[in-house]
Amino acid sequence: MARSKWCFLAALAMAALLGGALPAMAQAYPDRPITLIVPFPPGGSTTIVARIVADKMSEALGQQIVVDNRGGAGGTIGTRAAAKSAPDGYTIVLGYSGTMAVAPSMIANIGYDIRKDFAAIGRIGAAPSTVVVHPSFPAKTLQEFFAYAKANPGKVNFGSAGVGSLNHIAGEYLAVRAGIKITHVPYKGSGPVMTDLLGGHIPMAFAPVPTVHSNVQAGKLRALAVTSLKRSDLMPDVPTVAESGLPGFEAVLRYGLAAPAGTPRPIVERLNKELKAALASDEVKKRLALEGAEPLPSSPEEYAADMDKEERQWAEVLKSAGIKPQ
Repeated sequence: MARSKWCFLAALAMAALLGGALPAMAQAYPDRPITLIVPFPPGGSTTIVARIVADKMSEALGQQIVVDNRGGAGGTIGTRAAAKSAPDGYTIVLGYSGTMAVAPSMIANIGYDIRKDFAAIGRIGAAPSTVVVHPSFPAKTLQEFFAYAKANPGKVNFGSAGVGSLNHIAGEYLAVRAGIKITHVPYKGSGPVMTDLLGGHIPMAFAPVPTVHSNVQAGKLRALAVTSLKRSDLMPDVPTVAESGLPGFEAVLRYGLAAPAGTPRPIVERLNKELKAALASDEVKKRLALEGAEPLPSSPEEYAADMDKEERQWAEVLKSAGIKPQ
């Protein structure tokens, strides 16, 4: 009887020790640098956004967040690597609409499941694109563009940063919603798109606001609309697609942070806390604004719901446009 009592007391003591150890482990995190995988080459908007939040979060965490660019296959190589990393909080990934929402419906056997393989940390923000045309193009408003496209089915080419990029899918979405047929011309990045658009080699493109902003101001390009539900602070005079005849239209780039599934909840909560604090700072707000992005802090659950909603939305658009996984 005495032995049973001793065993019971020993079990209670061990449980108490373990229970106390978990908060201590969470408090000790991080004790070494954190790797933030950005699944694209250096220099693009994804890297810039990642560095903005990583710099600020590093200050609060007391450890550096090292940005690791792993480009390839439209961002899916780096994203897949993050999904297969150890769930210890020392490898996280920049979530992006193209990799988390569009690619799963475009690439067969992609190698990751956004709902099963990731633990959402939180949203960073969202950035709209622009429907932009060369000044020689006859349409001066989006409604005029719709009329022209209907009169010339399939004859209007539009450029994007590549097959499967959100700007490609935004163009397909616009065509489906407006009942028009336009032809996609893929490029390897936004830079080559702008070169051909400015040169008049293509009449139209979908491109990030910062990419076209200065040329629109200089009159070298004409912005017909932005793809967010509200106007861009960088181009407040340009109406939204929703204002221009397609109510509820939204096609924005959403950024967030995620960790491999199984990452301990206390670590996810710590990262979420510091991400929110970073997004609340004036410094980060100003830097994101230069990239045309609006901070959208969230809980892990809200970001997970966002990824789920976006993936379903773009899967339906791709199906309507007749684009099948390859």
